[in-house]
Amino acid sequence: MQTNADPNRFASRERAIVDNVRVLKVLPLITDVRSSGEVISLFQEAVVGLGADAGVFLSCLRDDATRTSLRSLWACDPSWAAEYASHRWFEHDPWLRYASSNAEPARSSNLACSSTEEDAFVQAAAEHGFAAALIAPAPSPVGLSRVGVLCLGSADSDRFDGENFPQVRVLARALAMELHHWIAKSMREELLRGATLTEADLNLLRHEAAGHSSKVIGAAMNLEAKTIDCRFQRLNAKLGAPDRRTAVRIARLYGLL
Repeated sequence: MQTNADPNRFASRERAIVDNVRVLKVLPLITDVRSSGEVISLFQEAVVGLGADAGVFLSCLRDDATRTSLRSLWACDPSWAAEYASHRWFEHDPWLRYASSNAEPARSSNLACSSTEEDAFVQAAAEHGFAAALIAPAPSPVGLSRVGVLCLGSADSDRFDGENFPQVRVLARALAMELHHWIAKSMREELLRGATLTEADLNLLRHEAAGHSSKVIGAAMNLEAKTIDCRFQRLNAKLGAPDRRTAVRIARLYGLL
């Protein structure tokens, strides 16, 4: 969870003017920034340029049925970030659920809740500056295993109903994709550093992803099959994977392949 927002910065109802030029200047800068502080500053600037009062970006990575990793960027009242985490709202977030199966940006007012917990989420979000929200999913090449969603918010319940909506929808989709790419890249770099993966490790994973057996891989590398098996055992341990197939799945989820 990452935020450095000033809570008073997003309280005004007067920031309804869409500044296309401002947003278009910010978008290409996101991919090259290194720190979370820098990307949040650009995110905040884009939120204002889109005429919103607040913004949240969530990236949910599901390794399997039991392991879920949530990364987030917050350009809103910091208390909403804290409440979202403490209440585990991601388990009952209808906007995140929408992004799991849709690619088209939508107003939150057009999304139906499916449970009393989701109703409670919507009410809590409204109390933190999201009385109106524009939801922009960020599709991923690994499908439902990685879900990204941008939520632009306003205390003005009519903020996203005006004539500017078509251009805000397009720019919000672009912003969602840039933020999703930045988080995916940072997670990839973290995994490479944390697991100390080498180019030789990645080469093994590519062979496994192509369906090559240890014998085939060994022949290509002029090594015995049992040597390849030993190398995979060490590689699996680095990734915390029980087997080679799982190691490949993890590598794909984190964009290594």
